[in-house]
Amino acid sequence: MSTIKEERANRLLNDPIFKETLDTLEEELKTTWYNSSITETEAREHCWLSLRLLARIRTHISSILETGEIARKIKEYHI
Repeated sequence: MSTIKEERANRLLNDPIFKETLDTLEEELKTTWYNSSITETEAREHCWLSLRLLARIRTHISSILETGEIARKIKEYHI
């Protein structure tokens, strides 16, 4: 049995608009980073931090779902 939190995480991870949004933001940040000039250190650092944040968002949502699945397995096998 899934919790509401897990169900929401699952819906987000499988939502095409959410996926497209994160993918588009990631591509735009990579493009900006790649096309920055040598003097735009601060802009590159901002892009790098933003990319790390996007990765953390994806990881956190995935971990909500995976933690629930692990908890169910532990309960199922009485570990």
